[in-house]
Amino acid sequence: MTPPTAAVPTALVPTATYRLQLQPDFTFADAEGVVPHLAALGVSHLHLSPVLQAAPGSTHGYDVVDHTRISEELGGEAGLRALSRTARAHGLGLVLDTVPNHMAVPAPEHLSRPLWSVLREGTGSRYARWFDIDWQALDGKLLMPVLGGPLGEVLGELRVEDDKTLGEPVLRYYDHAFPLRPGTESLPLRELLDAQWYRLAHWREARTDLNYRRFFTISDLIAIRVEDPEVFDATHAKLLELLRDGVADGLRIDHPDGLADPAGYLRRLAAATGGRWTVVEKILGHDEQLPAGWACAGTTGYDALDRVDGLFTDPGGVERITACYADFTGQDADRGGAWAPTARRASYKIVTQDLAAEVSRLGRTAARALPGHDPAVLRQAIRELLVRLPVYRPYVVPGESAPAEAVAMLGTAAREAAVPGAEEIRDLALGADAGFAVRFAQVASALHAKSVEDTAFYRWYPLLPLNEVGRDPGHPTTAPDAFHAFCTRLQRDWPTTGTALSTHDTKRSADVRARLAAVSEQPALWRAWLRRESDHLRAYFTRAGIPLVDRHTEYLAWQYAVVYCSYGAEDVVAATMLKSEREAGLRTSWTEQDPAYEKRLDTFTRELITGPTYYATADIARAIESPSLVNRLGATLLHLTMPGVPDVYQGDEHPQLLLVDPDNRRPYRPAGRLDGPKELVTTTALRLRREHPGWFGADATYEPLYAAGPASGHCVAFIRTGRSLTAVTRLPHGLEQAGGWRGTELTLPPGDWADRLTGVHHRGTVAVADLFAAHPVALLTS
Repeated sequence: MTPPTAAVPTALVPTATYRLQLQPDFTFADAEGVVPHLAALGVSHLHLSPVLQAAPGSTHGYDVVDHTRISEELGGEAGLRALSRTARAHGLGLVLDTVPNHMAVPAPEHLSRPLWSVLREGTGSRYARWFDIDWQALDGKLLMPVLGGPLGEVLGELRVEDDKTLGEPVLRYYDHAFPLRPGTESLPLRELLDAQWYRLAHWREARTDLNYRRFFTISDLIAIRVEDPEVFDATHAKLLELLRDGVADGLRIDHPDGLADPAGYLRRLAAATGGRWTVVEKILGHDEQLPAGWACAGTTGYDALDRVDGLFTDPGGVERITACYADFTGQDADRGGAWAPTARRASYKIVTQDLAAEVSRLGRTAARALPGHDPAVLRQAIRELLVRLPVYRPYVVPGESAPAEAVAMLGTAAREAAVPGAEEIRDLALGADAGFAVRFAQVASALHAKSVEDTAFYRWYPLLPLNEVGRDPGHPTTAPDAFHAFCTRLQRDWPTTGTALSTHDTKRSADVRARLAAVSEQPALWRAWLRRESDHLRAYFTRAGIPLVDRHTEYLAWQYAVVYCSYGAEDVVAATMLKSEREAGLRTSWTEQDPAYEKRLDTFTRELITGPTYYATADIARAIESPSLVNRLGATLLHLTMPGVPDVYQGDEHPQLLLVDPDNRRPYRPAGRLDGPKELVTTTALRLRREHPGWFGADATYEPLYAAGPASGHCVAFIRTGRSLTAVTRLPHGLEQAGGWRGTELTLPPGDWADRLTGVHHRGTVAVADLFAAHPVALLTS
């Protein structure tokens, strides 16, 4: 089925976008200043992070407090419109990131007018319908888990005072200010608290007692019911105005899996925008496809990232490195020793602890739908089905027949769970109870994200490029034929989908992953080097009295050392190691921190990165330097010429080694000239797309091209619309070890073909060694 995107005006479909992370240190005015540089790159649109009014000091914009205003800290609506005019003057449009799933619980709370109204007026508020609140829980009160300790311990820190700005009394707790139910302001404090529509609680109570839907497990991001037409209209009016006024051309939709009905939302949005180019941040399982009926251009591109990364990862090498990792770390299978058991244990941890409140709410809904069933049995069945879903969520719309994929997936989960109540819960999730089906899918998406990406990925890490958003460690590599099949399907079904290699959410930038992917080709070197240097490190640390960490943590640190051996980034690596350990939750965590361990970890990491081992690390870094450059250039060219609309992350036109946020969300600063190999490939491909959009757009074609000869598997090539030919080198170390190209040839289509990177002309059957004489990649046009 062809996605319903035909109404999009061709001129408004980007040829390529460039992502800019706006924040108080990089505003609309700052973005204006870099427009000439970005126009020179060859992109057609700036892709801006969220622009609506966010919580004070927000560095990302996903914590919206007011949907009717453009962020004052970024420069306000005047600043955004000025940026748009400057961009248009340089031939660029704008794509806006929007957040339909949630908004912030700010401090002070009056910054969110809808939430303030609900806190003061409860179910009688005109905004009560905005939020997915279980008013039947907690005696009709809304839990606000903001206190630093149990209420009895912090009672003296609460006070009632007149707020002159608001012109009314408020209940103050440090930065928080809560409204008072009319007529209760003079009551004794305990009575006053009991009389409100909300119940203040220790922040730890959110895990078990929270009764509003939130973004994943983040309690200060409260979900909104955008499926309600009134809520949709109120939260999208400003964005739609910007589209109508020509300020922006397209949209990126954040976290559609949190919505009650993603397909319905996208239909309503497409109708409201006139079918503007829209992509969704949908993370697909390896064999999962985007629902064909979604009214959008496609995804933001993590599926493309998965295939491109996999193409430059050696299958045999991954197996040997995984065995080395298990032997070196000695971790139990379900605590980081093996992928599948680790992922399953992480799922149980999240569903029983972090999402306990969400499961309890599902249990209450199930108990109402299935009277006579033991609620405890139903909750257990809910957990067992949830942990067995292989993808983010099923797409069941109440009142409609459940999709075959959802029926099959939930049926398999129920059979594998084999617990009492599993079949009944399956039926509820497939639509027998509308409210349960919607919330089950929403909880499933939160569980998958938190258990896989934010827990298991930080516990199991033989090779870090496998642990990336959108990737599946169970499918670590991509064969050339599989890559071509993926591209063929994209061009057929989603020709203007987004594609990406780095984003604000990737755990490591594309260049970091390309560098470590080169290790996959040299497993013997990695094993020998790791054992030798670990022994030297431990002996040195023992003599110097420097505290050691376990070998599981040490293994992670060595991978970062290989990337950063010559970049003096000990602060970034130390911060990333700390975040990794807290996310993993094996030795310390965000909520149960172990200060002594964290101090030991920091000392260990800094000494490893900057101490005597630095020179030993340089040895293996030199061994992977050349292959990693081949990987970097190959991935870049594939990304920029394969089907879809490529999104270039800020700074990625240059070599860029970035780790997880906040490292990869630093304020953008253009760096250096555009005369290096990566810069050449990037600007050449982007400018070609801009000059000839028809060669790469919705009506373009994709045709695989195969080399012939003993090294044919190391060349991946394809033709776009008979006019542009991409060829790249993969697995370069293996190629070199086997003796190079050895007469491998590529037969070009008829005519004269000029390499845009070198100016050299080719015709007929070309020796691949000649094609790649100057660069390990080639971009030819006829």
